[in-house]
Amino acid sequence: MMKQLLKPDYIFESSWEVCNKVGGIYTVLSTRAKTLQDSYPDKLYFIGPDVWSGKENPLFVEDDALLKAWREHALQESGLKVRVGRWQVPGSPIAILVDFTPFYAQKNDIYTQAWIDFQVDSLHAYGDYDEASMFSYAAGRVVESFYRYHFTAKDKVIYQAHEWMTGLGALYIKKHVPEIATVFTTHATSIGRSIAGNNKPLYDYLFAYNGDQMARELNMESKHSIEKQTAHNVDCFTTVSEITNNECKELLDKPVDVVLPNGFENDFVPKGPAFMAKRRKARKAMLTLANKLLGEEFSDDTLVIGTSGRYEFKNKGINVYLEALNRLTRDKNLNKKVLAFINVPGWVGDAREDLVERLKSNKKFNTPLEVPFITHWLHNMSHDQVLDMLKYLNMSNGPESKVKVIFVPCYLDGRDGIINIPYYDLIIGNDLSVYPSYYEPWGYTPLESVAFKVPTITTDLAGFGLWVNSILGHAGTLKDGASVIHRTDYNYSEVADAIRDSITEFSHLSDTEIKKIREKAAAIAEKALWKHFIQYYYEAYDVALRNMQKRISSANKDND
Repeated sequence: MMKQLLKPDYIFESSWEVCNKVGGIYTVLSTRAKTLQDSYPDKLYFIGPDVWSGKENPLFVEDDALLKAWREHALQESGLKVRVGRWQVPGSPIAILVDFTPFYAQKNDIYTQAWIDFQVDSLHAYGDYDEASMFSYAAGRVVESFYRYHFTAKDKVIYQAHEWMTGLGALYIKKHVPEIATVFTTHATSIGRSIAGNNKPLYDYLFAYNGDQMARELNMESKHSIEKQTAHNVDCFTTVSEITNNECKELLDKPVDVVLPNGFENDFVPKGPAFMAKRRKARKAMLTLANKLLGEEFSDDTLVIGTSGRYEFKNKGINVYLEALNRLTRDKNLNKKVLAFINVPGWVGDAREDLVERLKSNKKFNTPLEVPFITHWLHNMSHDQVLDMLKYLNMSNGPESKVKVIFVPCYLDGRDGIINIPYYDLIIGNDLSVYPSYYEPWGYTPLESVAFKVPTITTDLAGFGLWVNSILGHAGTLKDGASVIHRTDYNYSEVADAIRDSITEFSHLSDTEIKKIREKAAAIAEKALWKHFIQYYYEAYDVALRNMQKRISSANKDND
């Protein structure tokens, strides 16, 4: 018999990415919001940093009437400056943005207390540690104030904190409002990402690494400390995939209580004729761009492929993608032209004026622009990893090569000055996507790709790749809509060959075969909708609420 899950009455979630689009966590929260808001209408509160103060935030619409009495009370009683409104995502949940800057004045006292209460070591803080911690502390104070004002002991309340950046707030709540059940989700361990990014083999030696020792070696002590202490002290510790759970066990000395895979909503995927119209528009934009930059004609049967995401050259597998494309230039079996995009934000300067001029013209061009690899100038043209590797591989984008590479080093927000099409409206035009990650706790980019019926190549070092293998019951192949390449610390060359071979194989497929593969890609995405994955969150809430009740009753016994 299934046990009855304990369900919360109210949920708070805090993240640096609430109403603040930075990375993958934004996608997790913003796509899940509607599913939770439907089950908890206006009993779900997202707390984010008020980093847009004084500027127009397109993601947040303030509403002075919302929670007005509490807001005034919070300002008078605790000096908390918050703005309340709606997050402009499906479901329009309530968002509370807090101004955390006043807490800088108390920073040393806050850190001292965190050390006394939870042994959080903030002595070695640098970079974004202070900013994140002051926000996190402010978020904890906001929830404490709200709880005291609105709720009674009968109300079951969850506070879910995302990433090390919100750890301090979760610990504050555990101490000051112990009746709130706390959930902490790490989307990637700070130390695991750092080991991988510093070219140290992560997986073969995971069992031998000591997280605390590596944090000292890699100058990550404070971030590691807050992450580890939060993991050990919350009521329910979670992460997004089994592969990251292994990291948590070894590097944080704490396995997770529940794995929360990342889902998404498909309401942004167009249907029927609208889908085909958007796909045609995206392909036309990419083929036109290629003509203007490279001075070469690209017919509609050109194979358009792409990779995208954060600029983590090794972790995201950008290096092995370029290696595979270079090997593809020498593959005699390739029977289509390949146009390969790298849509990864770099240290971007201005849109290229020479390219803008050409794009304004209706002419077809037959001479390339200089540096025919890149759409925007960079501030560090001579020290950019993508451009350096293209030069090292001696790739020319010349007319004799069947494989052309174009680097689009900016956020595709529809206002980049060259393509001017938002990311989702552009990836729909790809024939194939490649995400050969070395370090990827989940992997939204391949999931988004298959949602738009674009088959993808990923690896089994990505949480998403492992999940695909688990639902298929075997290692995913191109014919399944998602090819999952086996990747280890040391098989870089084999991975490059496997990508090259997959692209060549794809170039030989008939339209009928491609159509089948596209449908299979969409079927994989359907299994990752939030309506299927939300159940894991309900399990995490249950674990947190039960552990909170145990904690309270044991504290009461101690006091008797």
